[in-house]
Amino acid sequence: MIRSVPFRRSLVALLLSCSVLVSATACGDSGSDGATRTGASPSSSVPAPASVSAPASVSASATAERQRLAKTRFVANAGLAAGATYQWIVKPYRAGTFKKGAEGRTFALVKAGLAGGFAYNRLKAAAENAKGDPLLSKAVAPLTAGIESLRGMAAKLRNGEAGEGDIGAFESVIDSIKNAGKSAGAEVTDKVPSTSQLTG
Repeated sequence: MIRSVPFRRSLVALLLSCSVLVSATACGDSGSDGATRTGASPSSSVPAPASVSAPASVSASATAERQRLAKTRFVANAGLAAGATYQWIVKPYRAGTFKKGAEGRTFALVKAGLAGGFAYNRLKAAAENAKGDPLLSKAVAPLTAGIESLRGMAAKLRNGEAGEGDIGAFESVIDSIKNAGKSAGAEVTDKVPSTSQLTG
């Protein structure tokens, strides 16, 4: 009986030491890798950063800027097409310069041919610019067929084959483009291109 008491004390001491050691190890493990006792991974204890989205005012401002730029380009291209058409196609035609035997006819026809090609290209560009603004796009969309009908007009003008109907078609398309622009808040004014712009 006397020997059993120290043995029991040793056993109790040993058990207490083990329990302290086990709890210390458990605490150390949970603290060393950041895992919780529920078994969650270290990464799950760190909150994910909130997604950053652009304020609505910034995107609205960018859209407004794109539309403004589209209108500016439309006005510039349509204005050059209108200026070239009036200056070197309509005006000399009405003055009779395209008629056989008229003074300066050859030079006028060459210039008209260049102006016809230039105006067609600028009108195509203006129609493309219009797509950047919803209101302008809606106004210009029905005019694309009319613009396309002017494709071969440069050759007819250059060869002196353009008649009243051809000149009228050019005027009609230009007037329609101007009206479409005005209805969408993009008013077009004639801007006569330089000779270098025509030949470039």
